[in-house]
Amino acid sequence: MPRGPLTAHFRKMAHNNAWANWRLLSACARLSDEAFRATRTSFFPSLHETLNHNLMVDLYYIDALERSGLGRQIFARFVPLAAAGLMEAQAVADRRLIAFCDGLTDANLGVTVTTDRGENGTIEERIDDMLAHLFQHQIHHRGQAHAMLAGTDVPPPQLDEYFLIYDSQRTRDELRRLDLAPPEALL
Repeated sequence: MPRGPLTAHFRKMAHNNAWANWRLLSACARLSDEAFRATRTSFFPSLHETLNHNLMVDLYYIDALERSGLGRQIFARFVPLAAAGLMEAQAVADRRLIAFCDGLTDANLGVTVTTDRGENGTIEERIDDMLAHLFQHQIHHRGQAHAMLAGTDVPPPQLDEYFLIYDSQRTRDELRRLDLAPPEALL
């Protein structure tokens, strides 16, 4: 399976995405349900709404990438979850995304998949562009949730790390605990 630098990057991003989601949602799971749902200043008015939005959008794009055919039904069927349930559901979605990215080849990156855009019709999107958008979306809203978490009694976790040698031992330990591949296995 030919894998170039961009394919390797998407594989690493999928693993890093799962790790960052786990770190953030582990912190949020320490909040009371009232604190998790409390109104805060951000694009979405609570941690609950922000992080459920992230999961719902992940499910939409993963469905398109996997060509499962649910499209916008994802939004109609989505039931917002409390922090503990959200952590479990996000981990399942993250593993689906990892499996998709682990199966990528350079030849797949320019292939298109169909997205259902409602009244705007169906749009063909390149896989590489969709993955870049999905990771950017996650990072954007995790940052908002991180800032909201700073206004609670639970300290926000470090989220701006990647798979650098500097952090390698702690990274390996957390990834093993999550049953995710350590960074050197992602090359």
